[in-house]
Amino acid sequence: MAETRTPEAVRGEIAAEREGLATAVDELRSRLGEATDLQTQVRSRISILVPATFATAFVVSGGVGATMRYFARRGRER
Repeated sequence: MAETRTPEAVRGEIAAEREGLATAVDELRSRLGEATDLQTQVRSRISILVPATFATAFVVSGGVGATMRYFARRGRER
């Protein structure tokens, strides 16, 4: 048989769901604020980002090719 609920019970369930959703939205807002705080994220990963930045700049500027040519030329001069 189908369960019958009183209007008061349905209103109570709706109010409880509303409270739960409000709490979930507040939690998501606080997490979103933490996730978009770029300055804090960079500070926490600075020890990884600095060497990676230098390595990337070295490769992009042609450093690998220039270094190889330098060592090849040095090897021929001996």
